[in-house]
Amino acid sequence: MSKTECDIGVLGLGVMGRSFALNMADRGFRVGVYNRTEEKTVRFLEEQAGGRPIEAGSTLQAFAEILKRPRAVLIFVPAGAPVDETIDELIPLLDPGDLVVDCGNSHFKDTDRRNRMLAGKGLLFLGLGVSGGESGARTGPSLMPGGSGEAYRRIRSILEASAARVGGEPCVAYLGPGSAGHYVKMVHNGIEYGLMELIAESYDLLRRGLDLSVEQLASTYAKWNEGVLNSYLIEITARVLERKDEKTGRPLVELIADRARQKGTGRWTSMDALDLKTPVPTLDTAVTMRNLSDRREERETAARVLGPEAGAASCGGDREAFLPRLEQGLLAAMILAYAQGMSLLKQASRSYGYGLDMSAVTGVWRGGCIIRSALLEEIRGAFREEPDLANPLLSPALGRAVMKRRADLVKVVSTAAELGVPVPGFMSALAWFDALRSARLPANLIMAQRDYFGAHRYERVDEEGTFHTQWEA
Repeated sequence: MSKTECDIGVLGLGVMGRSFALNMADRGFRVGVYNRTEEKTVRFLEEQAGGRPIEAGSTLQAFAEILKRPRAVLIFVPAGAPVDETIDELIPLLDPGDLVVDCGNSHFKDTDRRNRMLAGKGLLFLGLGVSGGESGARTGPSLMPGGSGEAYRRIRSILEASAARVGGEPCVAYLGPGSAGHYVKMVHNGIEYGLMELIAESYDLLRRGLDLSVEQLASTYAKWNEGVLNSYLIEITARVLERKDEKTGRPLVELIADRARQKGTGRWTSMDALDLKTPVPTLDTAVTMRNLSDRREERETAARVLGPEAGAASCGGDREAFLPRLEQGLLAAMILAYAQGMSLLKQASRSYGYGLDMSAVTGVWRGGCIIRSALLEEIRGAFREEPDLANPLLSPALGRAVMKRRADLVKVVSTAAELGVPVPGFMSALAWFDALRSARLPANLIMAQRDYFGAHRYERVDEEGTFHTQWEA
């Protein structure tokens, strides 16, 4: 390949960067690559690039010189300071009109700041959410771009060719200005946290509460994935449960420490939901439970002090009858987790001026990404029929779907409580749903209490204005 011919550049050859570079090259695009550690670049070219149209820059300046003008550079480095450092190093090598794309899990406020800074220098900027992990990046991820519309149009053909496809449609769409793309990716990750927590709770209820074997569990989740719960996370749950440890022959999942790690995006979702006064309790609970899982020594001490853990029980003597109820209860809870995330996106769209098209968001999530699920087709349909829905549960079809399964959700929660198996994700989903459909909540008592001890005043249902009562004579 001769110089100055690369259609697009990839800066950072970690797992995601090198996978996406190969993906684009397989689609016929000429890709320039650069990594700060030259050994990694050499290894990539020798072991993976093959005869693909990929060219490497030995230095950052050489990398910039092999890109077509106006340039487009995709940055695949860890979120936070590394992104700022990389952009600072790039800026002197770029010309006005060149495009910088941050493909990491950056906080949306950092994306807004970088957008303003680069615009001031005449450079275009996109925050691109990428979901699907290594496999998705390699074969077709879900892509969530936000920022300059002109910037998106510049690389639209490359992104559409490289994204996952469902029904012939690419799982990528321009989502809006500023940090719209990274905000949508953040909420995607918050929903991911919620779904994973619900699935983990269902596993715990069946394994520890009902004493099903891991082999039985693998078969159960595989069967569920063929029905209404069809989704990527249910599919890989079955595969995880099937895997045996090569050293011991035991189920590998039972040898993995019960400490769930996180990189912060779920916490960011909860924090911004609080700022926007939008309740997402199932997503919040998932973050809380990851934090609790990390307090292992405290949990082990509490287990000794506070009594034995949950034991096996019979669910009223009919485990086989309980399994379909858990399946339907899990479906209801998963719908509620999606609904909470969608509700937050709608509020953020209004507050931050994103102008999100929710049918486009759900369309992007249908393939390639971690939270892809058959449920998203129904949610997308609801927003297509009523684009202004504040919450997808206000769609009659989705609302009825949850109401139809509410008794199953109650059964899951009550059974878990009787067995002593914690299912806070299921509990929070049920409580949120019941609160959402309550025309009157007990906040009137809270306001009376606040007025009693702090003279905070309250509103009345029968008069306009605010009022204060002298509660003590």
